[in-house]
Amino acid sequence: MADLKNVAPLPDFDWEAFEQGDSNAGVSREAQTEAYEGSLNKVSDHDVVDGTVISMNKREVVVNIGFKSDGIIPMSEFRYNPDLKVGDTVEVYIENQEDKKGQLILSHKKARASRSWDRVNEALNNEEIIKGYVKCRTKGGMIVDVFGIEAFLPGSQIDVKPIRDYDIFVGKTMEFKVVKINQDYRNVVVSHKALIEAELEAQKKEIISKLEKGQVLEGVVKNITNYGVFIDLGGVDGLIHITDLSWGRVSDPKEIVELDQKINVVILDFDDEKKRIALGLKQLTPHPWDALDPNLKVGDHVKGKVVVMADYGAFIEIAPGVEGLIHVSEMSWSQHLRSAQDFMKVGDEVEAVILTLDREERKMSLGIKQLKDDPWENIEERYPVGSKHTAKVRNFTNFGIFVEIEEGVDGLIHISDLSWTKKIKHPSEFTQIGAEIEVCVLEIDKANRRLSLGHKQLEENPWDVFETVFTQDSIHEGTIIEMLDKGAVIQLEYGVEGFATPKHLVKEDGTQAQKGEKLQFKVIEFNKDSKRIILSHSRIYEDVQRAEAREAREAKKATRKAAQKEEPVVQNQAASTTLGDLDALAELKAKMSESAEKPKAKKAAKKVEEPVAEEPKAEEPIAEPEAEAKTEE
Repeated sequence: MADLKNVAPLPDFDWEAFEQGDSNAGVSREAQTEAYEGSLNKVSDHDVVDGTVISMNKREVVVNIGFKSDGIIPMSEFRYNPDLKVGDTVEVYIENQEDKKGQLILSHKKARASRSWDRVNEALNNEEIIKGYVKCRTKGGMIVDVFGIEAFLPGSQIDVKPIRDYDIFVGKTMEFKVVKINQDYRNVVVSHKALIEAELEAQKKEIISKLEKGQVLEGVVKNITNYGVFIDLGGVDGLIHITDLSWGRVSDPKEIVELDQKINVVILDFDDEKKRIALGLKQLTPHPWDALDPNLKVGDHVKGKVVVMADYGAFIEIAPGVEGLIHVSEMSWSQHLRSAQDFMKVGDEVEAVILTLDREERKMSLGIKQLKDDPWENIEERYPVGSKHTAKVRNFTNFGIFVEIEEGVDGLIHISDLSWTKKIKHPSEFTQIGAEIEVCVLEIDKANRRLSLGHKQLEENPWDVFETVFTQDSIHEGTIIEMLDKGAVIQLEYGVEGFATPKHLVKEDGTQAQKGEKLQFKVIEFNKDSKRIILSHSRIYEDVQRAEAREAREAKKATRKAAQKEEPVVQNQAASTTLGDLDALAELKAKMSESAEKPKAKKAAKKVEEPVAEEPKAEEPIAEPEAEAKTEE
């Protein structure tokens, strides 16, 4: 029991009244009421005042504002502040000083709302860090309760790293920074990421200040892209480019690392201003070229896998990080350069021969055609001149056909060696690409790896026989198969062709012969060496006319000569005869005139039956057929 202390009684205390139960003796009720009301705060409805939390449970918070009664506020209005405790000062809005039950009605939510807009603007201007309650998810982000106002938290502003699940933040109270306010629509945008970035920025400066090239650090795989891997070094990110993940070729970084994996990396380079850090993973292991078998040399056979294909060749990985190039020219002995995809594809296992090896430059060239014998080594024995073979048409040119007898052995058939008889303008008239053709080896050019081939040489030269058939001035039947500016091509028997100039295509009636007509033609020239036959249709009837004209001239000359021989005899006789012999002379003259008129009559009758060209004048010599043929040429 506590010690009792002597306390002096009040000198004016009315003990009698106290004993009678009247503690307010000597004080009027009005005075007591006035004194009581003076001890209370003066408040009005709709005021916002500060109160003190005096008790709280899961459902309610009791707040004392110095009024005659305490107010009760639902706990849900304080969910934004999970740290609320007894004794805290909170602002409340007085809805009603006394309801039907005499209870003081308060609201914390309305108190916050009445001051929230000013608070939000103040937080934006002062870059203040505030607390907010994440109420729910919405499209593109979250809804946050800030000072009683619903603010928008974009998904990109939740954290510095991508967020896959927004639901884990619902119901949490977090710190935010007001980043944007739309005064017209009273929209507020907040960010949690801004706080993290500010903190990370300070960490980055500290970390970067301690970085050195070649330094090995431990990091966590933060993100994987198709061009590299981002590593979290503990507040600052670095990038391992895909080419620095492995000494070998990497098509997908996920083949090397995975998310959240802890790995050691080496710092290759960094930029203080842009705060970019280049990292390497392959640099932590020795270069494969340094570990390459020292006994490997040019000419050795190696096996590898095709890792990259290009039109000009294929890259073969013979060991992780050690590659060699097989150029397309080293894939086949053929001179026809094709795409490397015609020989192999990515993923193929191939065997090759080392052609060049440079360990300092770390380069190697390979070949696969060297695994086969060079077909030109013993070409004279395998394809001697005069031998016959079957080839495949590879390509056309205006002057011939390129063919391939076997892979790596090519040859050219000149257009003049395709046929003995046909005039071929382009090889496509004779054959087609990809077709097989019989050939004869004419010449071997081993230095240029090319054969001269012929097709017509498979048969005997028919012009030896044609020389005896198409003799000069012989007449043959032919068909006009083609009309040209300089003349026409005539198809003769035995498949041989001849040529006639336009003036030799004039028919006897004066019209010009046309394509497709079948006529008689006379050979006016035959050249075995150049394989040329010159023909004429008009020469046939022209020669007949010339022959008839020649006969007429000869007959006239004979008559004239006979008359010249008789004339002297007559004169001598006239000199020796008398006037009595004149009658005999007149009779002889009449007989001579009659004999001279008979040939003329025959000739006139023949002209009526068969018209001929005009008889040339005596002073104009008639050209012989041989001379005319030479003129036409």
